[in-house]
Amino acid sequence: MARKERPLDSGDTPELAFAASLRQLREKAGSPTYRVLSQRTHYSVTTLSSAAAGRVLPSLPVALAYVRACDGDVGEWEQLWHRSAARIAAGAASAGPEACGAEEGPIAPYPGLAAFQREDGERFFGREDVTDDLVRRLAGHRFVAVFGASGSGKSSLLRAGLLPRLAAGAETSTVLLFTPGPHPLEECAIGLATEAGTTAGRLCAELAADPANLHRLVRQLLAGRPPAAEVILVVDQFEEVFTLCRSEQERAAFISALVTATGAPNSRCRAVLGVRADFYAHCTHHAELLAALAASQVPLGPMTSEQLRQAIVQPAARAGLSVEGALVAALVAECHGKHGTLPLLSHALLETWRRRRGNALTLAGYRAAGGMEGALARTAETFYTSLTPAQQRSARQLFLRLTSLGEGTEDTRRRLPHRELDRDADVTTVLEQAARARLLILDDHHIEVTHEALIRCWPRLHRWLTEDRERLRRHRMLTEAAQLWESLNRDPDVLYRGARLAMVGEFADPSAHRGELTVRERAFLDASRAAEDLRNRGLLHRARRLRRLVALLAVATLAASGAAAYALHAHREITQQRNEILSRNVAGEANSLRDSQPALHAQLMMAAYQLSPTAEARDGLLGAVSKPLPGRGEIVSSVAFTPDGRGLAAGGDVNVQLWNTPETGPPVRAGATRPTGRVASVAFTPDGRTLAVGGFDHTVRLWDVTDRDRPTPTAALTGHTDVVYAVASSPDGRTLATGSYDHTVRLWDLTARPPALRAALTGHRLNVKAVAFSRDGRLLATGGDDRTVQLWNVAQPHEPVRLSVLTGHRNFVTSVTFGPGDRTLVSSSDDRTVRIWDISRPTRPATLSTLTGHREVVIAAALSRDGRLLASGGYDGFARLWNVADPRRPATAGVLGNGGALNAVALSPDGRFLLTGGTDHTARLWPTDPRHAIELGCAGNPAALTRAQWEHYFPDVSFREPCRVQGDTRR
Repeated sequence: MARKERPLDSGDTPELAFAASLRQLREKAGSPTYRVLSQRTHYSVTTLSSAAAGRVLPSLPVALAYVRACDGDVGEWEQLWHRSAARIAAGAASAGPEACGAEEGPIAPYPGLAAFQREDGERFFGREDVTDDLVRRLAGHRFVAVFGASGSGKSSLLRAGLLPRLAAGAETSTVLLFTPGPHPLEECAIGLATEAGTTAGRLCAELAADPANLHRLVRQLLAGRPPAAEVILVVDQFEEVFTLCRSEQERAAFISALVTATGAPNSRCRAVLGVRADFYAHCTHHAELLAALAASQVPLGPMTSEQLRQAIVQPAARAGLSVEGALVAALVAECHGKHGTLPLLSHALLETWRRRRGNALTLAGYRAAGGMEGALARTAETFYTSLTPAQQRSARQLFLRLTSLGEGTEDTRRRLPHRELDRDADVTTVLEQAARARLLILDDHHIEVTHEALIRCWPRLHRWLTEDRERLRRHRMLTEAAQLWESLNRDPDVLYRGARLAMVGEFADPSAHRGELTVRERAFLDASRAAEDLRNRGLLHRARRLRRLVALLAVATLAASGAAAYALHAHREITQQRNEILSRNVAGEANSLRDSQPALHAQLMMAAYQLSPTAEARDGLLGAVSKPLPGRGEIVSSVAFTPDGRGLAAGGDVNVQLWNTPETGPPVRAGATRPTGRVASVAFTPDGRTLAVGGFDHTVRLWDVTDRDRPTPTAALTGHTDVVYAVASSPDGRTLATGSYDHTVRLWDLTARPPALRAALTGHRLNVKAVAFSRDGRLLATGGDDRTVQLWNVAQPHEPVRLSVLTGHRNFVTSVTFGPGDRTLVSSSDDRTVRIWDISRPTRPATLSTLTGHREVVIAAALSRDGRLLASGGYDGFARLWNVADPRRPATAGVLGNGGALNAVALSPDGRFLLTGGTDHTARLWPTDPRHAIELGCAGNPAALTRAQWEHYFPDVSFREPCRVQGDTRR
C-alpha cells in the first residue's frame, strides 16, 4: 500500500495554496500514486511529490506535467501558477528596497541583456581561460577572430575581458573598439580621427581611395612612440559588415584595409574580430579574409558547469550578496551545454536580484521573474502593455526597424540612426520607456536593441517578424532608397520606377499603413509616383500617335488577310481536335500492350503525348517508363529517399532494403538491414548517413548506412509501448521525432551517445500516425487517429510547446509534411482527402484547399523541395500528382496506378521521381515529368515505331519517330 502523503504546513502562503490545489486535483483524478504520475510525466517521484509539498512553488513545466497527468485544464493552471508567482514577487517587493532591488539602491551586479563593458572587468567571471587564450593568440598573431553563436558572450569577452588586459599590458599602445554598422570605413575613421588629429571625413575618403592607407596611417600615428607601441583594432559584431553594410565596394575595402594593415611586413597593427558563428560562411566569400582567418581563430562555445557557477556567484559575492544553492543548480542545469543563453541568464539574474530577499538571490525570486526566457519576455511584454494604443503602434514600427531580417541566418539587430525616425511625443515616450526597461540602447546618434536574445525570446516581436517577412523586406528596401535619395539631394535618377515602384505599391495607401512610413519615405514614394505618372503620360501620348498610324495601315490590310486568317485558324482547330482524339484513343489501346509488348507500349505512349499532351497520354507515358525496384518480395510499408537523392530505402515485413541510384541508369540494389521484425516507418537523417527505422516491436532502430551495401546497427531507442508508426529527423540532424500507437510523440537527442530522450509529447488522445519537422526545424507537426494535426514549437526540443490544433479532417490523419518557407502544411487522411493549410501564423492556421479524387484512404502525401509538386497515395491503388504552385488552386498533374493498394509515397529531392510502395510486394520508381519520361523511355527503349505501326495507330498523321522528335526538342 502506498505511503500516505505528508500533511501540508499551516499558513496562507502562495506556495501552500498552490500545493493544496494540486492535491485536490490529484484526489479528483482518483488519487493515482506518484509512481503512476511519474510514468505519465517522465518526472521523478521526488520531483512530483515536492511540487505538492508547499515548501516552494514548483517550476511551470513540472506543475503543468502534474496537471496533465491528473487530466486538469492546462490553461487554467498556467494562469494560476503565474498568479502565485506574482504574489510571491509582491511579497518580496513589500519587504522594501533591500528586498526588491529598487533602482535607487545599490548597482546591480549583473548587466542584464547588455554586454559587459570595459568598466565591468572586475565583475566579469567565467571566461578567464578564454581571455588568457585570446591574449596569447593576439600576442602571436596580428589577426585574430572570435567566433561564437549569438548570445555566447563575444561582446562581453572583448569588452570586459580583453580590453582591461590590453590596457594593463601595453600602456603606450592605442586600443580602438568599434562596431562596423552600415558604413564600416566611416566607423573606423571616426575612431582614428582624434588620434590622427584630422577629420573623420578626410580619413574615410583616404581609406576608401586606397585600403593600404590604413596601414600607412597606423605607422604615422606611432612614428614618435616606442617600437613596442601598436594600434589594436577591436571590431565587435563584425557580422554587421554583411547584414548592415549594403555597399559591396565599401565592404571589400574595409576587409582589405584590415588585412593589409595587419599583414604588412612592417605592420604595427593588430585586429581582433568578434563574429557570429553563423556568418563564418560569409567570411569565406572573401579570399584575403579567409587567408587571414586561417592563422588564428578562437571558438567560443557554451560555458562549462564551473564557468557558469563562477559567472553566477562571483558578481553577487563582489556586491556582498549570496546566491541560493538551489538557484545556482537550477541555472547551471538550464544553461549547461546550450548556445545563446548567457544574455538570458544575465537578464534573469538581474530580475532575480530585483526580487532578492535581504542579501540573498533565491530560487523563488527567479521563478517569480519567469525563469530564463520568461523573464525577458515578461519584461518586454510589461513594457509593451504599459503603453497607450498609439504608443504600441509606434513601438511595433520601432522594433521592426531595429531588426535586420536574416537571409538564411537568424534575424539580427540593426543600429537605427535617430534621423530615420519621425520623433513625436509617442515615439519619444516609447524610446524612454524601452531604454528604462533596458530593452534598447540609446546614444547620441543611434538606437539599437540591447541584445539579439530579445528577437528570439519575445513572442510578440517574433510574431510581428513572421507575419509578412516579404513586406518587411520591401519596406526596408524602401527605407534605404529614401535615405540614398536624401543623401544625393533628392536626385530624380534614384527614384523608383517601373517594377520597383510596383513592388512597393502596397505602401501607397496612407490609411492602410498609417504611421508605418516616415515623412522621408512618404516623400520619396510620392516623388517616385509623380515621376512615373509623368513618364507614363509621355508614353501614352506617343502610343496614341502610333496607334492612329497603325490603324490606317491595318484597315488597308485587314480585308485581304481576314479570310486567310480565318481559314488557317479553322484548320488549326480541326487538326488539334483530331490530334486530341487520336492521343486518347492510342493511349487506351496501348494499355493492353503493357505486359505483352512493353517496348511498343512505351513508344506509343510517347508518340501519343507528343501528338497531343492529353491527360490519358500523360498518365500512360509516366506509367510506361516506371520501373519496379529489384530485390523486394514482401509488402512495402514505408519508403524514403536520401536527402541527396542518391539512395533509396523501402521497409517491409522483415527488414529494410536499400538501393543506390547512379547518375544514369536504373537503381542498383545495395544491402539490407538484418531481420528485426515488421517495419512501420523509415527516415534518413539530413546527412544521409543514418537510417531510422520504426517497428511493430515498439522500437526505433538506428543504422549507419554510410556504406549502403553493409548497413550497421548503431542504437535501439526504447520507451514506446506500441507500434512506432512514424519517424522524422530534424533538418540539423540533432533531433529525431517518433510517433507511436501509444498516443505519444517522443523527441530524441541524436547527439548523445547513446541517443537520449529529450521530451515526450502527449497532446494526442489516440494513435499517432504522422510526424514531420518544418524546414527550419523550429516546428513539429503531428497527426493521428484523433483526426487532428497539432503544431508544436520545438525550437527548444527539451521544452516543446503546443501552438495549435488543426481540425477539419473527418477521419484518421495519416501523414503531414511542410511546404517551403514553412508557410504551408500538407496533411492526408482516411477521409480520402489531402488538405493544404496556411500556417504562416502557426497559432492561427487556416485551410487553403482540400484535394479530392482518391476513392479510398489517402495513406501518404509528399511535397517536392520547391513545393510545386505534391504526390498522394491511397488504398485505391493510385498515386496522384498535383501542381500546387498556387496552394489555393491545386491542379491535377498525373494519376499513376499499377495495381495493389499503396502504403507509402516519397518524392526525390528534385521532384523528378516518385517512389511508391504497396501491397503488391513492389517498390516502384516513377518519373513525374512527361518530358523527362520521354528521355528515360528513349534511353531504355531505343527500338522505334515502324511506318506500318504508325499508320495503324496514327492514320493521316505525318510519320515521326518519338525519340527523334525528343532529340530535336533538346537541340
